[in-house]
Amino acid sequence: MSASSRLARRMWHQLEPVHAVLYFSPQAFAEAGALGYDVESRWPSYFAYRTAPLGRAGTRLAMATYYSFSPQMIAEHVPTVWEVASPEQVLRTRLTAVDQTYRHLLGGKVTGPEAAEAAELARRAAESVTVAGRTFAAANLDLPWPDEPHLVLWQAATVLREHRGDGHLVALQAAGLDPCESLVSFAAVGAAPVANFAGRGWSDQEWAAARERLAARGLVDSEGRATDEGRALRDQVERMTDELAAQPWRLLGEERSERLAQLNSPFLGAVFEAGLLPMTSTLGIATVKAPD
Repeated sequence: MSASSRLARRMWHQLEPVHAVLYFSPQAFAEAGALGYDVESRWPSYFAYRTAPLGRAGTRLAMATYYSFSPQMIAEHVPTVWEVASPEQVLRTRLTAVDQTYRHLLGGKVTGPEAAEAAELARRAAESVTVAGRTFAAANLDLPWPDEPHLVLWQAATVLREHRGDGHLVALQAAGLDPCESLVSFAAVGAAPVANFAGRGWSDQEWAAARERLAARGLVDSEGRATDEGRALRDQVERMTDELAAQPWRLLGEERSERLAQLNSPFLGAVFEAGLLPMTSTLGIATVKAPD
């Protein structure tokens, strides 16, 4: 694993929670509710907030970009989310939600020279990404930049995590893992309990069928646990994901990347201290080690 790939993984751990707070904070749910979204479940606002940069996306575009969600679940939410509010309204609202969230968590720390420096470094990294084949990253990078540093930091973190996510789909396809298999194989290595993946919308029958396909390839055993071959394949996926995410961090350089991580610490710490994110993420941030 190259130094730039290791750096890409470290910076993902730093910035992913800064981005993901949008999908869990009370302020974000309140703003979505004010638009008219049902906030009893997190999914209507999730699909609206995350899909809005794509414009008035339809079901198939959402299926292509989300990948690991079941087609049935995606069709339940997209394009019906645009019947509640337009993508333009949602984009304005998500910035308001992020602003309120971070002002609640950090108070006056959202302003000042260190926040401005963090925003400048993160934006520099985000603007350096190559967008070919990176649909979500490109859509977010096409948006105008906010004025306030904490919102610039959040938007840059969003571009960078979507850039990584777009590359992750390439790695999954290169490994021959279809959408449901991508989750079953991830659960098989202990990234998160199987129950945590229920929110992706796959039925028990679909999950079992995917596990059978993986078993036929020798990737999981009869209990659904990853075999040595299955772990090696998931390591391959993680390694390729890191490699495909490395470009902006290679260009920013290790010294400036580490400075960004230092400046980002108050934002990262505030999110964790507030307990807004799930204890066990289906992203596997806390459980998936960097491949050698």
